Amino acid sequence: MDTERFDFDTVVPRRGTSSYKWDTPDSDDVLPMWVADMDFQAAPCIREALRHRVDHGIFGYVKVPDAFYEAQIDWFARRHGWLQQREWILYTSGVVPAISALIKALTTPGDQVLVQTPVYNCFFSSIRNNGCQVCESPLLYEDGTYHIDFDDFEAKASLPDVKVFLLCNPHNPAGRVWTADELRKMGDICLRHGVFVISDEIHCELTMPGFTYTPFASLSPQFLLHSATCTSPSKSFNTAGLQIACITIADGLVRKATDKAININEVCDVNPFGVIALIAAYTQGEPWLEALRHYLYANYCHLRQYFEQHLPQIPVTKLEGTYLVWIDCSALGKSSTQLSQQLIDRGRVMLSDGEIYGQHHPPFLRINIACPRQTLDEGLRRIECGLLA
Repeated sequence: MDTERFDFDTVVPRRGTSSYKWDTPDSDDVLPMWVADMDFQAAPCIREALRHRVDHGIFGYVKVPDAFYEAQIDWFARRHGWLQQREWILYTSGVVPAISALIKALTTPGDQVLVQTPVYNCFFSSIRNNGCQVCESPLLYEDGTYHIDFDDFEAKASLPDVKVFLLCNPHNPAGRVWTADELRKMGDICLRHGVFVISDEIHCELTMPGFTYTPFASLSPQFLLHSATCTSPSKSFNTAGLQIACITIADGLVRKATDKAININEVCDVNPFGVIALIAAYTQGEPWLEALRHYLYANYCHLRQYFEQHLPQIPVTKLEGTYLVWIDCSALGKSSTQLSQQLIDRGRVMLSDGEIYGQHHPPFLRINIACPRQTLDEGLRRIECGLLA
């Protein structure tokens, strides 16, 4: 894939722009490689669409147009073979608010929600904020990658208080792109035990070469009717601050309950820029996305090579999807919390502490590699200095 049409190498300064990623560190000399947004400018088609909207100069309440639904439906049909229907689609301000609304709609306080740890840390807060309990089914870490412990998964899904399974597809931070067979097996277990599936598929476009994302709901009519799928262009097109996401729900009663929960949670209104960005991304952004995927894969290969040469005692987990690299720090003899603080203190680099993704795992750290190559090189040098100093 030729990336020359698009610029991923220029470093765009972000400090001082109220960036959560860049302006959270206490000191300006700390390089942030933690929270999951990219240090690339958004696709030119998105920026142009937003400029045109800004030029209009009036930013009132938005009525989501037909073009929004058409863009969402066409994108998933064309790229992933999943034909959604307009009436299935609800919109809200983000995937985390979507998950919270779904849990509110599908559970009562005291119920349990099944997750596969290590997993995205906001899953835990969404569950607990709705008065529910987390039920963890730890993934098996073997030979530098993760597998599902299906015996444990079924045992947990069969518990009477488990009402919902919160699936991460592709999985953050384990980096797995679940195969169709793995998804079918999980789905069949959930059907047997009456467990509804909420599938967070926000990273669906960010797969590495040789790996294919499969929408969970696309695999069977039964899975479609017993699941809700949360998607957004925010990760793939670096538009998280524009606050837009879709929830696709085929079951009318579940959709009605979720719509009510969205309104109770007051996340029913979205801003015009998010709507415009989704339309532009899904109708014009595919060439930019393909170039981005190529660049991210090259960054991942570059990181692996660096660790093999300079930090061979720290295994790099196989990355099948996302731009979030998960590294095994067991050999260093410290907790991930200790190591993440050590990296700030000695290396002046900020990574994500693995302990926030679940407690059943050895010490891991998560590295965001969605940045220009020179930023990645500087980050790798700092990681080496911070861990070995």
